Amino acid sequence: MTLTRALPVVLLLGLPAALPLGAGPGLAQQTPPPRPGIVQPKDDDANPSVPAAPPARTPAATLERLFERLAAAKSPEEARGVANLIQRRWARSGSDTADLLMTRAQEAVKARQLELAIELLDRVISLEPGWAEAWNQRANALFLAGDSIRSLLDIAEALKREPRHYGAMAGLGVILRQQGDDKRAMVAYRRLLEVYPQLEAAKKAVESLKTEVDGRDA
Repeated sequence: MTLTRALPVVLLLGLPAALPLGAGPGLAQQTPPPRPGIVQPKDDDANPSVPAAPPARTPAATLERLFERLAAAKSPEEARGVANLIQRRWARSGSDTADLLMTRAQEAVKARQLELAIELLDRVISLEPGWAEAWNQRANALFLAGDSIRSLLDIAEALKREPRHYGAMAGLGVILRQQGDDKRAMVAYRRLLEVYPQLEAAKKAVESLKTEVDGRDA
């Protein structure tokens, strides 16, 4: 489940609307084929003073670095800035159609049109079943519609695809706590804090559960 924007009551942070991607590729420039027996020089061979370009940063590598920064953040304000960048990446499916449907679903949730939101998110998941945020958003809509069981199932699917999804962990903690399963709720919140140590709402949840859960286990 998401944080404030996607889940205003039960989750802890906001999620910006999905961003459409894409610009068409340019036309490839025609170049003559090399003559037989000629070894084409590399850029660094032709001009050794120019350093080789670093490898392109993939989205996964960028996300890994952002999670490192999130874990190392020294203040809640710094952590929120990094979390916003993470959530912007989560909001992109790679499909313009899925992103548009996601935006409409989020608008429907905000308008409390939950049946419409769930229907739209069903379509998003059918288009992009590997998109963790689609499962997380539907978990949110299902929870708000009063279907905690299906919401838990979708949270599990979101975490299967993105185990560091702190929004889904927050939603899991909320539902387990409402069901009276404080011990497992504590596990969810502590796992969340391993990923996002500066999340104040999660810290408060752990503190409110600590005496009862730890005392029960003592």
